Amino acid sequence: MNEYYYQLIVIPKSNIAVFNDFLLQTMQDAIEEKDGSLIARSSEPLDDIAWAVEQLGKKLNITVKTILSKEKNEDWISKYKDSIKPIQVGNFYVRPQWETPKNDAIEIIINPALAFGSGHHETTYSCLENLGKYVKKDNSLLDVGCGSGILSIAAAKLGAIVDICDTDDIALKSAKENFHLNHVTFNNSWVGSANKSTQNYDIVVANIIADVLLFIHKDLKKSVKLGGILILSGIIDKYINKVQEKYQDFELIENVQNKEWYTLILKRI
Repeated sequence: MNEYYYQLIVIPKSNIAVFNDFLLQTMQDAIEEKDGSLIARSSEPLDDIAWAVEQLGKKLNITVKTILSKEKNEDWISKYKDSIKPIQVGNFYVRPQWETPKNDAIEIIINPALAFGSGHHETTYSCLENLGKYVKKDNSLLDVGCGSGILSIAAAKLGAIVDICDTDDIALKSAKENFHLNHVTFNNSWVGSANKSTQNYDIVVANIIADVLLFIHKDLKKSVKLGGILILSGIIDKYINKVQEKYQDFELIENVQNKEWYTLILKRI
């Protein structure tokens, strides 16, 4: 263990979840949320991350304060573990490996680490709820931007045949490890996005930021079977109209709001 580590505290005036998502997707370390602030720690200096957070705040017109420091090292990973609690989402029970199992639920074991997705974020929560509603045994499913793999693992536990992809090879590696941890399998995987899929699916889920949903809308729509379901999430309230407009050729089945985040359930007609 190094004698010192670098710490970045991010204090946004509003929309803390947006900055939490950004840090999770940008860094390769755990993020702690505490009293309206986000705390990132790393063995490397975090000046570039602080600058990027400030630029994001300017882009979104949200006041954000950043505090950089160099701290004496301690076992903050163990402290972070203590702060992560299991969560029940419908019939799913999401827990880290060190927590006690729950036998009367569909368990998903996710150890919060490098990749986004432990069930606590509003978008992941909404996606899990809707996978529980729409996934049927032997459905084919593609998880675009799979992150930790939590959504595709949930689908696999419901009996779906799943493919996974992510543009981040570290996230894909994490997802594969989590599949093994949960004793379920995936059919295919690749580094990249929906444009590399070689088939159409009964269900496609994409829990990523709105800008990406807008950018890859053609690829996502092409990957869904006729009559199939497309689940889009990671959409903050200010982008919901833009996303709905881009996917207006699909039938809107549900528009689920969880705080400032939206999840769209669409059907290819």
